[in-house]
Amino acid sequence: MNQNSPNQLQFNFSGVGCWLTLIAGAWLLGALGLGWLVKSFLVLVALVLIAPIILFGVFRWWLQRTIVEGQCPACNFNLTGLKGAESVCPSCGTAVKAESGRFQRVASEGAIDVEAVDVAAQQIED
Repeated sequence: MNQNSPNQLQFNFSGVGCWLTLIAGAWLLGALGLGWLVKSFLVLVALVLIAPIILFGVFRWWLQRTIVEGQCPACNFNLTGLKGAESVCPSCGTAVKAESGRFQRVASEGAIDVEAVDVAAQQIED
């Protein structure tokens, strides 16, 4: 028999039985006065589907507010860190802290942090 014959009409209803059973079960519970059970189940399903989307948005907002990108004050290596957290530069090993949108060196109590300037020396002949 030719499957492509226009005289034959075939329908594929696979999986429809499962949906019909669910709809019939919900209708039966509603008819018995247990519609609140169906509604509470649908609310739980909605929460399970919507909660991850909301949590992902909140997490992205938090990251944008707390991530600091900048350069190491010692070697100008590009760093990324959390605001207010101390870390170590992976390039030079300098202890840095992310404050006010940039990285600053962390010095121990009583230490004076200075920048040295390299000056070319000239020889004076006598």
